[in-house]
Amino acid sequence: MEQKTITLGGRYEPVAEWISRGNIKSLMYVCGGSALRHGISGFLDGYAKKTGLKLLRFSDFTPNPLYEEVLRGVKAFRENGCGAILAVGGGSAIDTAKFIRLYCGMEGNGEDGGFLKQRPVPCDIPFAVMPTTAGTGSESTRFAVIYYKGEKQSVTDDSCIPDTVFMDSKTLTTLPLYQRKASMADALCHAVEAFWSVNSTDESKKYSAEALRLILSYKDAYLDNTYEGNDAMLLAANYAGRAINIAETTAGHAMCYKITGLFGCAHGHAAALCDRILFRHMTENTDSCTDSRGKEYLEKTLDDIGIALGCDNAAEGVRKLEAIIDGLGFAVPEADDREFEILKTSVNPERLKNHPISLETEEIDRLYHKILGTKQHD
Repeated sequence: MEQKTITLGGRYEPVAEWISRGNIKSLMYVCGGSALRHGISGFLDGYAKKTGLKLLRFSDFTPNPLYEEVLRGVKAFRENGCGAILAVGGGSAIDTAKFIRLYCGMEGNGEDGGFLKQRPVPCDIPFAVMPTTAGTGSESTRFAVIYYKGEKQSVTDDSCIPDTVFMDSKTLTTLPLYQRKASMADALCHAVEAFWSVNSTDESKKYSAEALRLILSYKDAYLDNTYEGNDAMLLAANYAGRAINIAETTAGHAMCYKITGLFGCAHGHAAALCDRILFRHMTENTDSCTDSRGKEYLEKTLDDIGIALGCDNAAEGVRKLEAIIDGLGFAVPEADDREFEILKTSVNPERLKNHPISLETEEIDRLYHKILGTKQHD
């Protein structure tokens, strides 16, 4: 099913139309605390009073959602006879909603990890989202993550893809500048990594190229917090999400997670530091190509990324990407020998399979030494 994307511009009548068209009588509204600041919450309250819609607000989840929190959501969904889900927020709210939708049709109550042991079943419950950051692209992907007993649990299933996405640039106006930059950097990295991924297709590359075009065209307007810039960046993040939904992320994301964990920088910040170095490394090491389509195909793809960045070839594209990331002014963390040792062994090998250049542990270590600074000892 083709996902429908609707730009609201501060008008919420399309949300009411979605509820009416789906004959929704009871709606689960999954949202973080910040969503209460946005107009959609007041609109839903007013709509529920006017029409008799049963509105169930669910906010009982943390920034890295837990399995137990999702179970509470599934229980509430079932007990209240909900017929649809609307999620408003960032990746955590959207992932929580994805898992509630995925689990609500499964057998049992999910105790002792029961839902994790079952195969996902197709779900046609109406599912809409309104992202409040322009970065993750989670609203257009089949991926979701929660944590069970401290371990990351990832799922890949088409039931995770919302049927409708509402975009309201007003939700971005309160984003702090650092978070604004980091979110845009995440979308940028999604677009670039999906472009060079071994899983890329003509369709995913079109999404990547369009995301890069929008980011380049509206970067300054977005950072200046204009409505036009915010509208464009929401769309850019959505296109980049569509790209990774097909091609998935690569070494940049595989390498950035532990940087975030060790040094506390935002995900998009860490990913940008990695891809800034990886793009140049790839252009200089195409002899190590692992893409089954071959070295020449990879070299053309890297040139195409340069062209999508407004340049003539990959070499110029490398410099352009470096300039964009440098212009964001992200701090570069410094690591000591112990931290570099942790980093080089932390990379998920599954994500490296998507990367078109072979990377062994020692090469990863050298890359981390280029990505990060080195702590000076007295």
